[in-house]
Amino acid sequence: MRIFSIGLFAALLFASNVLWADQIVLKNGDRLTGTILKSDEKQLVIKTEFAGEVTVQWPAVEQFNSGAPLHISTKEGQKLVGPVKTEDGKIEVATAAGGMVTVEKDAIQNMRNEQEEAAELRTEHPTWRQGWAGGGSVSFALTRGNSETKNLALAFTADRKTLHDHLGLYATSVFATNDAAGAVPATTANATTGGARFDRNVGARLFGFVGGDFQTDALQELDLRSVFSGGLGVHILKSDRTTLDFLSGMNYTRENYTTLQRDLVAVTIGEDFMRKLGASTVVNEKLYFYPDLNETGEYRGAFNLGTVTKISKLLGWQNSFTETYVTNPPAGTKKNDVILTTGLNVTFTH
Repeated sequence: MRIFSIGLFAALLFASNVLWADQIVLKNGDRLTGTILKSDEKQLVIKTEFAGEVTVQWPAVEQFNSGAPLHISTKEGQKLVGPVKTEDGKIEVATAAGGMVTVEKDAIQNMRNEQEEAAELRTEHPTWRQGWAGGGSVSFALTRGNSETKNLALAFTADRKTLHDHLGLYATSVFATNDAAGAVPATTANATTGGARFDRNVGARLFGFVGGDFQTDALQELDLRSVFSGGLGVHILKSDRTTLDFLSGMNYTRENYTTLQRDLVAVTIGEDFMRKLGASTVVNEKLYFYPDLNETGEYRGAFNLGTVTKISKLLGWQNSFTETYVTNPPAGTKKNDVILTTGLNVTFTH
């Protein structure tokens, strides 16, 4: 009798697990039991106990049942939430407000469980603290003895991308001195660049942008260059591994040099490129051209190239190359400046 009771309890426990687990039945008769995660018009994903997440083709699904509520969106825009079962070839959703609602399988656009729906909502409507990714690097060099020098280089990037917009921040800085007695110049590098750009999609490919870029360079006698720009761009390539944007617009620039100040209006023409190489390296490249509308023939150009190679979850190796070219700098200074930084990168995501 004791053995019979234990066997009966085990059988009931097994039956209850099967009863409450989600299940899909394929057109070839195969069955999968687990937890339905999500589906669209192409695929359905179910998490099984022993095989993990299994993806099946949506057209191959004959019927499915879920004891837990699913969030269903139809092609006509109808939103349904509730446990689901297939009855006589129809999909029945036990909604809390409208009772049992029947829909055709081919009318379902997407379907998500509670966890996947919450993740989708965070993606569509993240707070300003969510969705950030980036990192910073610091390198320092010091020599003493036959040479006496110091060199400090900093680099920082941060990006926040959602389904509708993109905010990018960047900064690079290099400071170097020659501390030897009588060395001229004593400061051999003192330059900083930084800025931000905000993009907002206005279509599948088109986006509007506004941005601000700032630069100082002591050896070029540049106290501060401020560039405020805006315009339109086009997503030429847009995937998880590769993006390519072309953009154009106008900008207002104020340049404060030690010996002069000038304000000018210029055209903004540029391109942004990103490529993921393998599983660990990301390459970012930007090229901008600013023809001056105040003085014909004068212009400014900016080129940026950066790579980050992941070493571990938190650490990577970052390289940053920046070159700025000005056709009309103050007399006695060079037209172009280059900043190259390299070092360990500390990454962050939120």
